[in-house]
Amino acid sequence: MRRPVVRRLQAAVAALALAAATGVVLTSAPAASAATGSATGYATQNGGTTGGAGGPTVRATTGTQIHAALCGRASSSTPIVIEVEGTINHGNTTKVSGSSCNTAAGVIELKQISNVTIVGVGSGAVFDQLGIHLREAGNIIIQNVTVRNVKKSGSPTSNGGDAIGMESSVRNVWVDHTTLEASGGESEGYDGLFDMKDDTQYVTLSYSILRNSGRGGLVGSSESDRSNGFVTYHHNLYQNIDSRAPLLRGGIAHIYNNHYVRLNESGINSRAGARAKVENNYFKDSKDVLGTFYTDQAGYWQVSGNTLDNVTWSSPGGTTQPAGPDMKSTTTVNIPYTYRADAAGCVPDVVSRTAGAGTGLKVSDGNCSPQTPTPGPTDPTPGPTDPTPGPTDPTPPTGTNLSLGAGSDGSSKAAGTSYGDLRDGNLTTYWSPAGATGSASVKWASATAVSSVHIREAAGATGNIRTWRLLNGDTGAVLTSGTGAGAVTFPRTTLRKITFEITGSTGTPKIAEYETYAG
Repeated sequence: MRRPVVRRLQAAVAALALAAATGVVLTSAPAASAATGSATGYATQNGGTTGGAGGPTVRATTGTQIHAALCGRASSSTPIVIEVEGTINHGNTTKVSGSSCNTAAGVIELKQISNVTIVGVGSGAVFDQLGIHLREAGNIIIQNVTVRNVKKSGSPTSNGGDAIGMESSVRNVWVDHTTLEASGGESEGYDGLFDMKDDTQYVTLSYSILRNSGRGGLVGSSESDRSNGFVTYHHNLYQNIDSRAPLLRGGIAHIYNNHYVRLNESGINSRAGARAKVENNYFKDSKDVLGTFYTDQAGYWQVSGNTLDNVTWSSPGGTTQPAGPDMKSTTTVNIPYTYRADAAGCVPDVVSRTAGAGTGLKVSDGNCSPQTPTPGPTDPTPGPTDPTPGPTDPTPPTGTNLSLGAGSDGSSKAAGTSYGDLRDGNLTTYWSPAGATGSASVKWASATAVSSVHIREAAGATGNIRTWRLLNGDTGAVLTSGTGAGAVTFPRTTLRKITFEITGSTGTPKIAEYETYAG
């Protein structure tokens, strides 16, 4: 679906106003010309990740100008590509205000926004002691930048010490060809290089360098923070990292074709029920490269095709459960996207020629040969915040609506809404999650057979729900998933609770009625 001409004119007018008001430079290059290639891995799921493609391209040389570009948009979801050149630091990064942004001084703040690409161009972009923070954000691309020496203690501090940090309902992020580095561990004031927590999903880290840090990165801030996942790590170099390469708490990760050199204490730490597919990686001069460490809450892994070159292992016991020396799979992980993995033997060479900022954005062709990728689309298939509308509900279910008289609960509710509004038979009341995603459940005191549901969106919000999953609330099993609200059928299931989980939306999701039927 191509955007209407009027939207393109509005975007152009907004871009001209932005340039005049903020001092950022509107380039004459085609939109998204600097960002090359297309998202890979889990970032391709949940509607895909296209960043600011289709919007205007602006040039920024300071952090303040990056914020000004975000704040000068027509809305918080208006697509924009921000080309960055030069050094971004505390001295040139101030807070900018506007209805389409929520920024702060001393950090690049991508908060409560969507459809943004930040890409390094020209002589390069270096974020010096200044982190990039994503919060309640979606459809974001960060490409070809260096982020270095971000501190959580000492001076100056930024972003809690994370080079790139994501938290609180973040969806669809592609971080590609970046260099993330520190100059020590926690005792020197540094934290993680690439952290995700509090409901962050559908993320890919590709062709990047993570080095000289105590902590590579995590998925989940604690053993109870298991709302994150669907993360892909491929063709990255982890070098001189003490631990967390990465640390996984719950969720699913796909880790392939990475080169690990000098993991000093531990590497991939799968724990708290996490499941990782670990394939065709090359581990060198490292210790305890895979396992469950520092906890008694186990994680799991599926392994194949990995090369271990001078790897040592601790003895198992207590909170140390290494996967080696004879690494064997303890689970299976099904990957929903297509990919071509290089043989592990060539990973050191291909990663050395492709990973990091300033490498020409080269990628592997799956045959150990670096290639220059083709440009990404300038008017892409709509991403999570610009969806193709779902079905218009051609065949609603019939029979008795089992939700009437049942109970209900959910993950969160926006101000002025109620879970009871989902099952009151009144289309003028509704429930909304507190953010762009969330879940709502209908429940019964005794086991009930259900084979279809009807999700009725409130007036004025039709089409806002984009992607969703329907779950057996008793077991967590996925009954079915799809795009667009309306009538949904599935194999007849007997349960006490059924959960509708919104995983992608545009605008504010509003469910007037969550009807359930036995069929």
